[in-house]
This record gives sequence, C-alpha cells and structure tokens, in this order.
Amino acid sequence: MQQENTAILEATIDDLHRLILQGQTTALAIVEAHLQRIEKYDRRGPALWSIIAINQEALTDADALDRAFAETGKLTGPLHGIPALVKDNYDVAGMQTTGGSAALLGWIAPEDSTAVAKLRAAGAIILAKTTMSEWARGGLDNINSVLPGFARNPYNTAHATGGSSGGTGAGLAASFGVIGLGSDTWGSIRNPSSNNALAGLRPSWALVSRAGMIGLYDARDTAGPMARNIRDLAMTLDVIAGVDPLDAATIGAKGHIPASFTDGLTLDGARGKRIGVLRQAFMPQAGDPQVLALMENAIAVLRKIGAEILDPFEFSEFAGFPSRPHPQSEVRLAIETYLAKTGPQFPKTLDTVIASGKFHPLHEVGLKLSAASPAPENDPYAAQLEAGEVEMRIAYDAAMAAAGVDYLVMPVASHPPKLNGDRDTTPTGVTTWIASGLHWPAAVVPMGYTYENLPSGLQIVGRPWSDAKLLEIAYAYEQATHHRKPPDL
Repeated sequence: MQQENTAILEATIDDLHRLILQGQTTALAIVEAHLQRIEKYDRRGPALWSIIAINQEALTDADALDRAFAETGKLTGPLHGIPALVKDNYDVAGMQTTGGSAALLGWIAPEDSTAVAKLRAAGAIILAKTTMSEWARGGLDNINSVLPGFARNPYNTAHATGGSSGGTGAGLAASFGVIGLGSDTWGSIRNPSSNNALAGLRPSWALVSRAGMIGLYDARDTAGPMARNIRDLAMTLDVIAGVDPLDAATIGAKGHIPASFTDGLTLDGARGKRIGVLRQAFMPQAGDPQVLALMENAIAVLRKIGAEILDPFEFSEFAGFPSRPHPQSEVRLAIETYLAKTGPQFPKTLDTVIASGKFHPLHEVGLKLSAASPAPENDPYAAQLEAGEVEMRIAYDAAMAAAGVDYLVMPVASHPPKLNGDRDTTPTGVTTWIASGLHWPAAVVPMGYTYENLPSGLQIVGRPWSDAKLLEIAYAYEQATHHRKPPDL
C-alpha cells in the first residue's frame, strides 16, 4: 500500500482549493488519497465499517474536473473536487440505495436525489454511500442488515457512532471525506455529529429538498449537511438549500435563504445574541457529571464571547410537551412511498420486507408495528401528535418571547456515546426530540471530550429560518474553543 497522504487529514474545502489553485494537488489526487484512507481504516485496522459502497465513477469524475481546470484555470464550482459521503437513504445515480436494509440490496436508482444533484453541479465528488441505522430506525447506535454488526466510533471503537447518520459521522471524523449528507427526523444528524466531534445542522424544515431520499416521518424529516467545521458546513448548505418542485414543502424556504450562509461567520458571531439555557432538558440527576461540566464550560465561553445569556430559561410548560415517538402510520407511509419507486423485484410494502426476513432482529418489533398500522388519516395518534406539536411551537415561542431570548442551548445528549450494543443498561440523555418536535433548526458544534476520548456536542436551537444565525453562534464558539481534534487511528 502506498504511503498515506497526510495532507488530507482534517483538510477543509478552502485548504484543498488553495492546493489545487497553486498546482500542488488535483481532484484526482484528493480522491485517491481519500479512497486509500477508506481502504486502510474502514475494513482494516480499527474496522470502522462506515462505508456501504464506493462510487466506481469517482476517479473518472475527478479526472474530468482536472481536465476542465487545466483548460480554464478556474474551479468548476464552490465544491470543486471535494469528496462527499452520502448517507445510504439518498439516491445516487448508478449506485444502490438500501436505506440500511438488505431488502433493497441491488436496487440502483436511475437519478440523483436533489441534494446529490446539487453537490455534483457544484463540483463535489460523490465518493461513497455510508452506513445507517436500518430504515433510519435508531438514534443511539448504527446497526443494519446490510452490514451486520455495528458501525464504530473512530474516537473509541467500543462506542457508538450515533444514528441514524452514523456512517457519515464516523467517515467524516476519520477523514474518509470532507463533507457529508445526513438526514434528521429525531436527531439523526445531531447524534452522530455530537458523537464524532463534528459540525452538523438539522435545517429548518424543508430548507433542503428531501426528494430522492428515503424518509421516516415527513413532518419531521430534514435533509442536511455534516462536516468537520462550521465553515465547510455552511458552504455545503449554500449548495444544497433551496426551493425544489420535486419537494413541494420547500416552497416555504423562498425568501429565507441568504446570499451565503458563510457571510456572518465571524469571531463576533455570538455577540449580542440572546440565548436561553434550557436546563430542564439536562437536569443534574439525569446527566453525566463530565458531560454536564462540558456544558457549563460552553455556557461560560458563550458569555465570554459576547452572547447575552439567560440562565436558566424557565419554561413552565416543559413537562407538558414530552418526547413523543413518530406515528407508526407515518413511518409506514414514508417507507412504502419510497418502495413504490423501486424496481419490480423489490418489496413494495413493509409486510413484504418482513416476510423476506431481510431485516436485523433489532428492528423486528418496530417494523411489525409499522406494518400493522393504518393509513395516517385513520390513525388518531398521528392527528393528536400533530395537534400537540402545534401547541408546543406556540408555547415555546411565547415563552421565549416573554423571556427575551431567541435561541436555546443544551447538550445534544447529557451522557457520553453509548457502548455498542448497550440499549437498556445506561441512559442517553438525548435532547434532540425538542427541536424535532418543534420542527425548528438546530446546529451542533463540538464542546469537548469525556472519559476515554468520547466527544460531546453543544446544540443551539432557534426558530424557523434562523439557520444562518445558528451557524454564526456555532462558528464564534468553535473559533473560541477549537475543541475538534482528529481521532487517533
């Protein structure tokens, strides 16, 4: 095996573009270096098992970019030559889409999902499809029937990547790619971002098109970016955000997208921002002391860099809006809507998936519950949940307005990443359900490490279309702390 190109470790978009423009590297060399790293660490060594499939056209695509650059002397687009990792619930033309399920092995979508098409148009190289919790059913760890066993956290391989975008999370942390796509319904971008010391964003609902993506519950489903730093995250969001006729919900984003999500990324990005600390989400008796200590330090840093902190922000109705799971009827609808688009040899219903036996035993109970559910319009729980979440949004908005705060902070989870296989013996302390229930955006930025090098993430929540402001706060905090460090592989 060739000697590893260490220049790609933690490389940013700006780093790689500077090297290309200076003639010190090429898109082809960048792709080769990342493929070599996948070869070295995904199935060998620490065996992260974060990659489902490599794009066999990646080298050809990179070569085409190099030829175009040689002719024009200009980058093809804002993501020219940047290797991207794509969660395997997004369609990539010419590659299989499995959703983590063996029932879809061999299904090759004829067209790119909208987000992937936008990445390609901006010059990104789709490098690989990443593993995910089967049918996105899981936020604690990442286990599926396509790659039996667990995806592993590169910071501590005994522990979980977080789900369901855990393959993208582990892969970016290990420098298998520079940017990535995840999806977040109940925390599936935020959990792996926290567990793998990444920047992540659950965008405002339908800021990014979900067309060509296997969903889980449309009212909560979001497509979004993941990266190793906030600037790369914002640059990726610039590319993938926007109105898409294939996802009618995105019409709501019209007029809410700035010229660039990078414009407000300054060291003073938190100054004057009114932030409430939602301590009811991470009470001391329900949290790990080391994680809670990181949160206290994060609050102190936010105050130091100029944020106006209300600590605590007391929400009197907090207990009245608990975590509530997705309606099984909506889960069935989301999965079967995608299955209807697949080829004739693939299942079209969850009943057929179950009958095939092609599922991980961990997901059997949940799949059977979904398969037996009625249509959403005949499901009283679905109607009750949606009505309750309208009340939740009104209540939070009113309480924040009364308190004079525009943003809320809390840890992504008040406990460290769980051991792989531990689903019952230790708590998680996850708080991601709050932004999901509100249907509000939430940004994640690393806030340090506990115990045996286990990362934790700070979560910043805001009202709809506050994505740019969330990134401003996250960037200022990131630059004041520089918590991110590469895993010691």
